[in-house]
Amino acid sequence: MPPKKDLTFEELESLLLSCGYIKLEGKGSSVKFYHQEKDNLINLHKPHPGNILKVYLVKQIQRKLKEVCHG
Repeated sequence: MPPKKDLTFEELESLLLSCGYIKLEGKGSSVKFYHQEKDNLINLHKPHPGNILKVYLVKQIQRKLKEVCHG
C-alpha cells in the first residue's frame, strides 16, 4: 500500500497506541513508541513547523509495522 502523504503525527500516535504501543516522550521533539509484547521500538521526531509526517518516515514506519505484525 502506498504511504499516505498527509499523515499527521496525531493520526500516527492514535494508530500506534491502538496497536498496543506506549508513548515515551524524549527531549525536545523526540518521541518513542514501544510495544512491550513485541519488544519493538519506533523512534522519531515530531514534525515541525507543521504537523504532517514526511513520506520517507511513513514508509519506514510501515516497514517496521509489517516486520512486527508478520515477522
